[in-house]
Amino acid sequence: MNGFFSIINVDLVFAMIRLSTPIVLAAIGAVMCERSGIVNIAMEGIMIIGAFFAAVVSIFTGNPWLGLIAGIVSGALFSLIHAVATISFHLDHVVSGAVLNILAFGIVRYLMILFFGHPGTTDPIPLSLAAYRLHIPILSDIPIIGRVLFSQTPIVYISIFLVFFLAFITKKTRLGLHIRAAGEHPLALETIGVSVKKIRYIAVVISGITSGLAGAYLSIENNVSFTEGMTNGRGFIALAANISGGWNTVGAWLASLFFGLADALQVRFQVMKLFRVPAEVFVIFPYVATVLAVAGLVRRSRPPKSLGVDFMIEKEGD
Repeated sequence: MNGFFSIINVDLVFAMIRLSTPIVLAAIGAVMCERSGIVNIAMEGIMIIGAFFAAVVSIFTGNPWLGLIAGIVSGALFSLIHAVATISFHLDHVVSGAVLNILAFGIVRYLMILFFGHPGTTDPIPLSLAAYRLHIPILSDIPIIGRVLFSQTPIVYISIFLVFFLAFITKKTRLGLHIRAAGEHPLALETIGVSVKKIRYIAVVISGITSGLAGAYLSIENNVSFTEGMTNGRGFIALAANISGGWNTVGAWLASLFFGLADALQVRFQVMKLFRVPAEVFVIFPYVATVLAVAGLVRRSRPPKSLGVDFMIEKEGD
């Protein structure tokens, strides 16, 4: 028992924040996208595209900030495929997302061979964004909280900022009102002269930006290279965080922290060899936590009324 409680410390909380960061970014993007009525299961693929291009640009330019921009832009552009397929061509949202996930892994495998001559892992990036760790004066000196919240790397800070920025956008701005209306009452939104298609395009691209940023975090801030499959299901965990958080940015953030904690715990359990079970058993912790969270909270969460419903079909039915 003492061994168990010994893992509950500042290092664990620090690891929770870092491991939850890509999930947070993808989850808040999913909130914006699905609040507009578009189901997005393509975040896994968008993250892998963002991670790859962030790493490639960082390697060839030696500048991780350019890599960060490349990850964001590539994620946004790749998400446009989902927007065109679901909004303009009225393809089933789940089918489109599944196809994009497969397409992303195929594109990355091809480009890995084209650029590096082999699949698997890229060359190391010359400089990681982790080198730009920012210690906020005075605040970083606060015991416990200072190290956890005010002594982090760039994308971690960006993720926390985006949580509250997008919460403000959703609740307090006209754009946020339009996004929520597109997912709840698209016909009413169209009636007042606002294009549902335009609003949904914007929401999908926002999810592409945050998912691309999540991918960039994995390859150029949390690691020093890109590896195929490095997203490791985080896009789907982010979708679960979105649902568990009730399609709310702050709720999705808190759910993501829970999944980050599960991931941090499984690493600690493997190192400490607790409970006399094989270390591999603990690897499933984050995924078990995902299933339990969704199973326990999905009934309490109410999705947007028009989530996954094609607007043209809804309009014709009316």
